[in-house]
Amino acid sequence: MDPEAGALPRSQVCKRPARGRGGGWRGPASERTDTSTRAVVQRAALGVPALNSEPLGPSRSHHQYSAERARARALRRAARRWVGGITRDAWQPPQTCFHRAARVCRRWHEAASQPALWHTVTLSPPLAGRPVKDGVKAEKKLLASLEWLVPSRFSQLQRLTLIHWKSQVHSVLKLVSESCPRLTFLKLSDCHGVTSDTLVMLAQACRLLHSLDLQHSMVESTAVVSFLEEAGPRVRRLWLTYSSQTAGILGALLGSCCPQLQVLEVSTGIHRNSTPLQVPVEALQKGCPQLQVLCILGLASRCCFAWLPKPSGRGVPPGPGFPSLEELCLASSSCNFVSNEVLGRLLHSSPSLRLLDLRGCARITPAGLHWLPCQELEQLHLGLYGMSERLTLAKEGSPLLTRKWCHTLRELDLSGQGFSERDLEEALAAFAVTPGDWRPALHSLNLRGTRVTASSVSSMISSCPGLLYLNLESCRCLPRGLKRAYRGPEEVQWCLGQLLTVTPCPS
Repeated sequence: MDPEAGALPRSQVCKRPARGRGGGWRGPASERTDTSTRAVVQRAALGVPALNSEPLGPSRSHHQYSAERARARALRRAARRWVGGITRDAWQPPQTCFHRAARVCRRWHEAASQPALWHTVTLSPPLAGRPVKDGVKAEKKLLASLEWLVPSRFSQLQRLTLIHWKSQVHSVLKLVSESCPRLTFLKLSDCHGVTSDTLVMLAQACRLLHSLDLQHSMVESTAVVSFLEEAGPRVRRLWLTYSSQTAGILGALLGSCCPQLQVLEVSTGIHRNSTPLQVPVEALQKGCPQLQVLCILGLASRCCFAWLPKPSGRGVPPGPGFPSLEELCLASSSCNFVSNEVLGRLLHSSPSLRLLDLRGCARITPAGLHWLPCQELEQLHLGLYGMSERLTLAKEGSPLLTRKWCHTLRELDLSGQGFSERDLEEALAAFAVTPGDWRPALHSLNLRGTRVTASSVSSMISSCPGLLYLNLESCRCLPRGLKRAYRGPEEVQWCLGQLLTVTPCPS
């Protein structure tokens, strides 16, 4: 030992280096290399030299050091590309949580602080679902953070979703109205305490707000009506949960307060309501002439939904219809009483219809659908789930549907229908008629619980190379072992191979 260097401290003379997790020996803390991801990214972003400038610890071999140095270089390059990409293309934010990314380093903080990244935000108290007392405390704590975050980050906010807010909805929306002039979409899910003053204040401050989703939230109908009266001319999309107060909101729509409304969805909530919803079809067509999507989910049954009859008289002209309608959904889990006559009143002037969901509508017949003016229907859902056994269903008519729309149909659901074997064979044969280079666009077919035969299915699969989903559950005319759902092209082709090799045996 060099006498000029002096004696080592006793702590270093008597102790061996600490053992690492991998069994090797680590040097003193001052000589050990920090190779954690956060440290490497922070040093790379700040321009501080990392592993290549630190001394080699006594317990690390040359190969271990080289591997760690290469890994650090790769991490530095990835971090610089990531940060540079955010700085250059702020309108394409990565899928990360910006408030956590801001704590990595200075450059990440600058990138995450750009208001252009905060265009879509979802706010939910961290203790949602806990006891009321804890939930209120959590909301107040989050509100204190929002008092700084909203003015500094949300100046370009466009879409806001609030979930499970019970007591501080008004305070949050007040902050939003003061700092978010570009807000266009607001969703309140499982929120309480939404008053008329709150929604009117928001409508007055956010002049671009045109979409409101209030499903599964406790909102008085007077508050919604006040909002529609204030922002009605610019409202484009509206989502509601049916309650005994929905009639008041519907009355405002019938009064033409939202002439530009394009999407209207009314769905049933967790708690069933026995009060029928009266819908005057012709009045709705006059009040919302620009409607493109109409969804009435789970409300078309006898106890929850009733269509007002058409005005009687020979000289009464038909209603204006929905000339821009593209999607109509009247699905319900129980048998409903939507008839061909009601469907004709709704769609007699809708040539652009793309989606028609009539699940549970047992009174609709193929003949009624055949006369609809739409020629390019892409999705047709006529499934009857768990209700076909106690109903008298049509035995014929399915070829009317496939012959009319076989060139455009992408999804077809006939589950539970009572069409005969011969009728279904003719219907599926329509997809085998290929004029020229035309190929069917069908990629989803649900035949669950029907009397389709093996020969019909095999011919259909051969004619539809793009088929990705095929449901053959409970098909009584198919061989055993093949009555299941097939997902993906591999499973569908496997089904075809089995159908071509086995002998159909009705069971």
